[in-house]
Amino acid sequence: MATRKKIDANKLNLKDQVVSINRVTKVVKGGKNMSFAALVVIGDPAEGVVGYGSGKAKEVPQAIRKGIEAAKKNLFKVNLTETSIPHQVLGHYGAGQVMLKPAPEGTGVIAGGTVRAVMTSAGVQNVLTKSIGTKNPHNVVKATFDALAQLRNKTEVAALRGKAEEEL
Repeated sequence: MATRKKIDANKLNLKDQVVSINRVTKVVKGGKNMSFAALVVIGDPAEGVVGYGSGKAKEVPQAIRKGIEAAKKNLFKVNLTETSIPHQVLGHYGAGQVMLKPAPEGTGVIAGGTVRAVMTSAGVQNVLTKSIGTKNPHNVVKATFDALAQLRNKTEVAALRGKAEEEL
């Protein structure tokens, strides 16, 4: 994954989406201790900035708040065209793969719940997606972020090839 420039979360209009909440039970000598783990995706659709985080706590609202704070430390800007992505990519994480494919205007976000949360938070309005392999929401979110990090704009591709942007 490429190095990321730190983004100040206070200057953005961030919206959060809870992707999954998991109840965890630890068995101890005196009985069972219950806690909750939350996976949260936050983003500013207008700026194309998105991040994810996980929080754990004894209560659900505290776990979500911790997830939002962790996600604010993990923000990055996505290279987008006006309403879609510039090219097709395949992201990997663990046993999961997520394919993202650009779509014409009016298509909408064709995605499952987990990938849809990331795409809408990033501000992608038209995209085709396919989640392959695991359905674990943590791995699907990380594979989606891997795919988004691989997106290049026209200027970066021209620089990699050693050509001017007009020659492409």
